[in-house]
Amino acid sequence: MKKFRKVLDGLTTSSPGGPIGSPSCGSAAGTPTAAPTPREIDVQETLISENFQLCKTVRHGFPYQPTALAFDPVQKILAIGSRSGGVRILGRPGVDCYCQHESGAAVLQLQFLINEGALVTACADDTLHLWNLRQRRPAVLHSLKFNRERITFCHLPFQSKWLYVGTERGNTHIVNIESFILSGYVIMWNKAIELSTKTHPGPVVHLSDSPKDEGKLLIGFESGTIVQWDLRAKKADFRIYYDEAIHSVSWHHEGKQFMCSHSDGSLTLWNLRNTTKPFQVTFPHGKIQKDGRKESCKPILKVEYKTSRSSEPFVIFSGGLSYDKAGRRPTLTIMHGKAITVLEMDYPIVEFMVLCETPYNNEVQEPYAVVVLLEKDLIVVDLTQSNFPVFENPYPMDIHESPVTCTAYFADCPPDIIPILYSIGTKHKKTGYSQKEWPVSGGTWTLGSHTYPEIIITGHADGSIKFWDASAITLQMLYKLKTSKVFEKPKPGEGRAAELVEEDPFAVQMVSWCPQSRIFCVVGISAHIILYRFSKYDANTQIVSLEVRLQCEPEDVISPSENENNPCFTEPGSHSPQPHHQHPASPGNRTPEGMKDSVPCLKVKDRMVRVPPGYQSDLVIQLLWVDGEPPQQITSLDINSAYGLLAFGNCNGLAVVDYLQKTILLCMSTLDLYGATDPYQRLTRSPRRNRQSTSEFCMRGLSNFYSDSKKRIRTSYQSLTELTDNQQSIDMERSKSPTSVHYPTSLHNDPRILPEPVASLRASHCSPVFYLLDNVKGPGRKLSLPTDLKTDLDHVNGHCTSPTSQPCSAGKPRVPMGPEGPRLARRGPGRPPFRKAQSAACMEISLPVSHTEVGHASRRAMLQQLHGVTMYSHDEHHTTASYCWSERESRENSFSRSRSSSVSSIDRDTKEAITTLQFGESYGRKSDALPTPCLWVGTSLGVVLLIPMSIPTDQEERMEEAVTIGPSGAVLMLKGSVLRFGFLDCMGALIQSPYEVWRDLNAPEDPDRPRRRKLVHFSPSSSQDACGEGHLAVVCSERQAKVFLMPSQSCLFVHNITESSFVLRADVVSVCNSVCLACFCANGHVMTLSLPSLRPLMDVNYLPLTDMRIARTFCFTNGGQALYLSSPTEIQRITYSQEMCDNLQEMLGELFTPIETPEAQNRGFLKGFFGGNAHTFDREELFGEAAAGKASRSLAQHIPGQGGVEGMKVAASGVVGELARARIALDERGQRLGELEERTALMMTSAETFSKHAHELMLKCKDKKWYQF
Repeated sequence: MKKFRKVLDGLTTSSPGGPIGSPSCGSAAGTPTAAPTPREIDVQETLISENFQLCKTVRHGFPYQPTALAFDPVQKILAIGSRSGGVRILGRPGVDCYCQHESGAAVLQLQFLINEGALVTACADDTLHLWNLRQRRPAVLHSLKFNRERITFCHLPFQSKWLYVGTERGNTHIVNIESFILSGYVIMWNKAIELSTKTHPGPVVHLSDSPKDEGKLLIGFESGTIVQWDLRAKKADFRIYYDEAIHSVSWHHEGKQFMCSHSDGSLTLWNLRNTTKPFQVTFPHGKIQKDGRKESCKPILKVEYKTSRSSEPFVIFSGGLSYDKAGRRPTLTIMHGKAITVLEMDYPIVEFMVLCETPYNNEVQEPYAVVVLLEKDLIVVDLTQSNFPVFENPYPMDIHESPVTCTAYFADCPPDIIPILYSIGTKHKKTGYSQKEWPVSGGTWTLGSHTYPEIIITGHADGSIKFWDASAITLQMLYKLKTSKVFEKPKPGEGRAAELVEEDPFAVQMVSWCPQSRIFCVVGISAHIILYRFSKYDANTQIVSLEVRLQCEPEDVISPSENENNPCFTEPGSHSPQPHHQHPASPGNRTPEGMKDSVPCLKVKDRMVRVPPGYQSDLVIQLLWVDGEPPQQITSLDINSAYGLLAFGNCNGLAVVDYLQKTILLCMSTLDLYGATDPYQRLTRSPRRNRQSTSEFCMRGLSNFYSDSKKRIRTSYQSLTELTDNQQSIDMERSKSPTSVHYPTSLHNDPRILPEPVASLRASHCSPVFYLLDNVKGPGRKLSLPTDLKTDLDHVNGHCTSPTSQPCSAGKPRVPMGPEGPRLARRGPGRPPFRKAQSAACMEISLPVSHTEVGHASRRAMLQQLHGVTMYSHDEHHTTASYCWSERESRENSFSRSRSSSVSSIDRDTKEAITTLQFGESYGRKSDALPTPCLWVGTSLGVVLLIPMSIPTDQEERMEEAVTIGPSGAVLMLKGSVLRFGFLDCMGALIQSPYEVWRDLNAPEDPDRPRRRKLVHFSPSSSQDACGEGHLAVVCSERQAKVFLMPSQSCLFVHNITESSFVLRADVVSVCNSVCLACFCANGHVMTLSLPSLRPLMDVNYLPLTDMRIARTFCFTNGGQALYLSSPTEIQRITYSQEMCDNLQEMLGELFTPIETPEAQNRGFLKGFFGGNAHTFDREELFGEAAAGKASRSLAQHIPGQGGVEGMKVAASGVVGELARARIALDERGQRLGELEERTALMMTSAETFSKHAHELMLKCKDKKWYQF
């Protein structure tokens, strides 16, 4: 039966008449909308469901919100616990493992079983866990849940199998590590203290065995009480009552004295000979004031007292600074003899640990380093040098140095790009590190056989870009680029300009990189784009700047008198782009009312600058303010090095720039791109409607993704608009088209390169773009979707669940609208154009809690905030009055359910955003016989536009002649906002975008070999010998995917990806020598679809979307890999390839390596005799069940773990992977049964032969006498 199904699967992938084409398949498979010929879809698909499995691979970065630290001095591995229940285990570079407690409870304390390959974690839910580290993916062996007491401190002596556990009630319990069962031996708090004591000593804050005698346990209580308990005699040897609260205790290795740190900033040294008072009391940072009193100090949270043979003891502690010095940074103090060194830290200290040469606590410790765990960093200090330098951290712990705002992932890069970036980046590394090797050097890791060059790019809030080498599941920083160096530093106190200076004006919003040509493009939050070229040589350069006026104001209504004196093209001085310089903000750029106009948000350096080797800025593009309105943020970008073109768009329109000639080729509103093929009914807006403020959604950027307790999720509503037949208003609004500005000056000065009608109209100052269209419709209109394209809007408690809906301004403005009302309502005098650019790392969702349907409302609120990710959705203008939910709901519900096209009043906003762009060789028109350079444009309304281009091929002509661009009128439609394009040839192979081979423009000239552009084209018709002309275009929106056949533009396959959610990220990727469409939905599902038939191959509910950080940073790449920012400081990499899941064990590092435990030093006869160290202490005899009995069952519950086997590698697998493994197991079982059957048959044949020979022998010897033998 299985074989028959596989045969059917093969038929469906190759035959157009198979089940793929049946309408009954619905959304479960790609459905062709026409009956294509077999030649059109004759693609042999090779991908099947068994090729896919989803699992996590590795996590990079600093553990978010760390809480605990532990170190194994023999294995030399480090463990860090976090507040979310995660545990990171680090060894040598490449050995990096992440474990997660299922409960998600914070990790309070970590204890290694030294050199045993195990780790004990104590969590905030009062559960102890034992992790097995002898496998590549650690797993929990045992858990012990305390029911009646809270765990506060744990201690595991070296080479002991009994764990001491202190609790909040002051009791001390003992747990057997092997069985993870409580012992009946308990040290109760009321027995530990004297009976005459009237107060409770508080929680246990310290437990340690005496170095002198393992049978003596030192117990420290928070109140200041210290008890040494004799485990054999079950009584207290001595009790110390001190006035100040205790935070930590540390023994001298001889066991004769110990040191305590207290809440008043003091250190006390106690001698066991006299415990009535401290031997020494010091305030390391407390000075004596004039009145003779010591100044008050902060608590010393931890102290370590370590001895050395060659020098004085080390006393290392954190805290203890005086209160009077405000603003001082957290410190770690190292007291070595009389020298006191204070090390200031950038972040608060969570925990520190001194690394010593020996694991034995009764030997001279010989400290050599201090590991300091900070809130946002991990540093290791070298104690062997007098200046205490820090070690250079080999782990990528500084991903969050500035908050991450965007990510990009590139697999299978050119092999030479990583060494080049590394060589450039090493020149800018910091110096002054310790020359010794990194002390955390445990584990083993080898470079796997399944590796290829991978690069991760992160953009940050301070405008910096980091390139990371991500090959072989490791991460190493290659190169850092600072985009802020392109701009002048904003000077404070410049009046209005000072108000524009925000904390993060250079924050990176998106990046585009071509590894082959090494062209790199950055989009910033201040509506700016920087194009970089790579060079091995430094250079002196003048930064070229272009200014683009891309502003669409659909609600402007101009009277006829205004229109008469305002032609389409205004004066060149105020609107024409100036290619080679930038206009600084000046009074001449202000309107009479003092508003900014025709000025950018940032000022580019206008002088010669020296740039080092690496990425050097080649061009800066900035959008301009218009009539006091800041520019809308850029929502899409694509660059093509072969064409020398850069395209970008926002919610106002599209612009195309020739970065070789430094000119603007196209600057149009989205509506003007349609021409006569506009699929929508454009309705005019009534001139009686007041112009409403649009400034509240201006410059909406990454700040919308930050959690803000004061910020409410505002709801956008559709509003009624009035119908009008006033054609005059249409013409007047058309005159305000953004296409009337910023065409290249060459187009207006050289009539030879323009079509004749366009060239003849230069005198009228009209945009030549108008004459490339058949029927231009102005931007100042509402549009209504055709009936079959309208999407249902589900509004619950005012939250719109459809991310594709375009909300309109609601009702009338709430501010008085006088003559100056519209402008004053845009922005207050002190309101900056954008808030602080907060990172994608910190995007959290603030859900409303005042609704009755908490579950549904919360989900819809989350979707509504996710809607804010896309720049084409707009909030209402801010008002001080609160919303009236009941009125707005009743008004909204009366229209939102209507499906009739006659209700044309319910129209979408004209702000149709450009959501995705891609250059490529394609067919711009149905009549095209050969592919030409095209720009594919996707919008927020699900429209795909094709814009063909004519680009000179000769190098000299390319630098002199202009590129001709004009929308062709080709329009394709999908449901939801368009997210991604992909191109396949008719054999199903992925068509790469053409590119230019990298050449160093700053290299010395070679007269014999002049530098010329070398272009690499991937023509769709290159492999069409058997399939005819054309190629396949894959288009994915947030609702569905379609495959079109070009140039006929017929839809071959369509698949509705989701009905209840929407797609956040989609990409056409190569997996297992084939291609597929990978999608990540807002409901957490990761899906893959075959190409071109769009059959579902995998659908795994992987990750519920809990915050906007994941939506912002999730990205796919080739090879079946993806990544996202799992926390503000960590990058999580995953794979959806079965092949990589199978090879993952080989790629991961080994945490445990067999190492001989160091032998204890020979103490000598005299020390052993007079020291009184009892080597005969048997804990099993004291704590075992025979002597101590069983503990109460209600006190703690033992939970067996599920992961003692190496096979834990399949724990994160999906259903498909499990079925695949089950099938493989069945096949293996069948094969073994077949072999058994064959062996049985051979045995039967052998038995028959033996029987035959025996019978013949019997007949032969039958008649013989005994003497004849």
